[in-house]
Amino acid sequence: MEFTLKDYQNDAVGNVLRNLADARDDFHRKGRPVAFSLTATTGAGKTVMAASVIESLFDGNDDFDFQADPGAVVLWFTDDPSLNEQTRFRLMEAGDRIPHSRLVVIGSTFNQQKFEPGKVYFLNSQKLSKNSLLVKGAVDDHQEALMERQASPDLRSFTIWDTLRNTIEDEHLTLYLILDEAHRGMRKPSKTDRAEKQTNVRRLINGANGVPPVPVVWGISATVERFNTAMAEAEGRLQYPSVIVDPARVQESGLLKDDIRLDIPDESGAFDTVLLARAIRKVKESTTMWREYAEAQDPPVDPVVPLFVVQVPNTPSDELLVSAFTTIYDEWHDLPPDAMAHVFGDHIPIDAGGFVVPYVSPEKVQERTRVRVLFAKDGISTGWDCPRAEVLVSFRPAKDETHITQLLGRMVRTPLARRIPGHDLLNSVECVLPKFNRKTATAVADVLLGKNPEGDDGSGDTGGGDGRRVLIKPLDMYVNKTIPAAVWEAFDRLPSQTLPRKVAKPTKRLSALAQALSRDALRTHARKDAYAELFAVLDGLMARHKGKVDEASDEILKVQGETILASAGNKNVVVEGQFSEIADERSVEADFKMAGRILSPDVARKYADHIAVADGDDDGLFEAHLKVAALAKVAGVQAELNREADAMAKKWLDQYRVAIKGLRDERRAVYDDIIAMSTDPQRIDILRPRVRSEETENADGEKFTTRTGHLMSDGNGEFPLSSFDSAWEAMVLDSEMAQPGFLAWYRNPGRASDDSLAIAYKDAKENWRRLCPDFIFFAGDEDNIRVSIVDPHGTHLTDALPKLRGLANFAVEYAEEFHRVEAVAQMKDKTLRVLDLTREQVRRAVKEADDAEKLYLSTAATNYISH
Repeated sequence: MEFTLKDYQNDAVGNVLRNLADARDDFHRKGRPVAFSLTATTGAGKTVMAASVIESLFDGNDDFDFQADPGAVVLWFTDDPSLNEQTRFRLMEAGDRIPHSRLVVIGSTFNQQKFEPGKVYFLNSQKLSKNSLLVKGAVDDHQEALMERQASPDLRSFTIWDTLRNTIEDEHLTLYLILDEAHRGMRKPSKTDRAEKQTNVRRLINGANGVPPVPVVWGISATVERFNTAMAEAEGRLQYPSVIVDPARVQESGLLKDDIRLDIPDESGAFDTVLLARAIRKVKESTTMWREYAEAQDPPVDPVVPLFVVQVPNTPSDELLVSAFTTIYDEWHDLPPDAMAHVFGDHIPIDAGGFVVPYVSPEKVQERTRVRVLFAKDGISTGWDCPRAEVLVSFRPAKDETHITQLLGRMVRTPLARRIPGHDLLNSVECVLPKFNRKTATAVADVLLGKNPEGDDGSGDTGGGDGRRVLIKPLDMYVNKTIPAAVWEAFDRLPSQTLPRKVAKPTKRLSALAQALSRDALRTHARKDAYAELFAVLDGLMARHKGKVDEASDEILKVQGETILASAGNKNVVVEGQFSEIADERSVEADFKMAGRILSPDVARKYADHIAVADGDDDGLFEAHLKVAALAKVAGVQAELNREADAMAKKWLDQYRVAIKGLRDERRAVYDDIIAMSTDPQRIDILRPRVRSEETENADGEKFTTRTGHLMSDGNGEFPLSSFDSAWEAMVLDSEMAQPGFLAWYRNPGRASDDSLAIAYKDAKENWRRLCPDFIFFAGDEDNIRVSIVDPHGTHLTDALPKLRGLANFAVEYAEEFHRVEAVAQMKDKTLRVLDLTREQVRRAVKEADDAEKLYLSTAATNYISH
């Protein structure tokens, strides 16, 4: 893969591969066609996941011990030709082992007896319509076919249905159908739908025109209920459980913007041009912030060029369009004349009031950075996304909230596929709603947060999960100038934790680290040094286990078997004798490939080159591959190699920690991913916040109370308590601020951002999750800053005990770096009880507890009073 998969993407790929392996077995051995789905919210990176799966189908995957399918044929199916072309380019971009020659778009001249193994074919539903050239009747006799094709080039040797049938019926091939946007084409057609488009998908899956059902169907969509229902109704098709990508993990990844900011008028009236001008100022400010951010990187990088999207009704009047065009140019004086475009369905230029605005294809908007203002109507199109889209103004009325949320859902991808550390503004998308009030804007917010699924159209295009915020008229806060520098220095030293990976190979981690260190010139010969160390380990293991290696080599070179005699009518099977044959080169290579899954393909290949001894015309590789294959079969070799690779990676990460922290954000993020490539939580630094956005009013328009002393504040040094879930959290804050020596406090962001202190813990199902404790307090004096974690958390939630155990483990790991690590809860009598997790006996009680409320009421806890 060209891209390093996020942890949730890697987990999903593994689950899909397990399904595909089972499906291949079910079809070829039991004759049962199979279907399953992958549910992934918009922005989750489904094409990246699909690219990894396809690479694994063709070439295997040692991470999941998945063997390649030499007969794999992939058919990628959608109802949109432009989406197919877009996906083809993305697969080439994402997968370094999927060359152009393996990706075939099925055009009208396509004419093959069978699909070829090792290739991905792209087909859309229009190509299966009765008027398509692909389905014109085949002619059996060769001479007659030649004559008729000369007279009518529409006729072909093989229709697409022939190709499908021949591929499915070939026992050496396995056809895997990937149904993109699987929710489309699966519902019963309405009166306004083209029934043919709906039935083509089902005909392809279930079989038609003498074609058997497709062996393996993999549906991908944000919402797959329609697909799953259709598959359940399909006669004779085995349905596997869905692979579900947790939206919260997608949000954590940084691929989606954290905040959606809604701007609405304070009073009723016509404010179209006023708020449009405000939106233009916002996109200009965004342009400036992106340029400043790019210039601050060392070395500087190309800045993101923000896009301004203007959404209009389905039939916008010339008066509305001309007013919008005029306002835009009046407010944006230096906007070039060719900077506006539209994506209306008629595809012709807008010509109104002396303005001419051309059409642009939706999938080309992202790359055409000269386009700064884009006019749209509905959700633009399926599959469209534009990460540089930063600001939306919608002239849709409140009753059109579905159209607004659908379009916003297409604007939530982060421009750089990562968060900008500590900068809430650059991690947000802005939506200005001139025709909404607070009540109707709150309805939009509920849909975007998943609180009102009835407001969604079923496409799942709003994306996101836990950690996303929808802010109505937020206030932006900056570094509080009253905070002593020593507090910030203590903040810089705080530890945070990564979430462990289910699949993590130390050798791959070391290889990725070495490559990164070399690229950033932190260690010039890092890769050479890493391999030299690993080869020394393998040399030692080869010498230590020489007898076992020789024995394993003999076993590899000898193919053992037995001859069985059975005659018709005789129920007895007679073993005539055993035989032994010398293994050929292909047999040894199969064992060597297996060694690659144990040691990693890269290490196995390079170590074989390292020990190969050339002799005349013999390059020595056969003998080297045999030795490596034999060594990999010796028990304990893999564990020993992994230990050495892990130790070296940790040593280098410690050695270059300061240098890595000084790299530009893009490169530092690479090291964060490398650090996280472990089955245990790893320490990482948290970064200072730069801009913090908080709401100042509640849903009823009432002002939130504020406090001073926060690390981030408004111009008056105040911080609103908008993120507080309960009144007793404010009681905890006030109690801490009243303590002697109090200096400052920090409301720890509740999402996986770079400026958040995160603690890894296991939930009830043994899955790793992230806890972001609510408060970090700073006390003492500038010569001795004491840092404390205080986490108010309810006892009624199912994750109460797992989070306490995670906090207890964190307290053990980093006991010397914190003055206090405490969990506070409010009891039914309104008293506050606290667990001091720096005490060993309290941690023991947490480990043994089976009820969080009883734990807080036990002698392990005390009343939360002054410390």
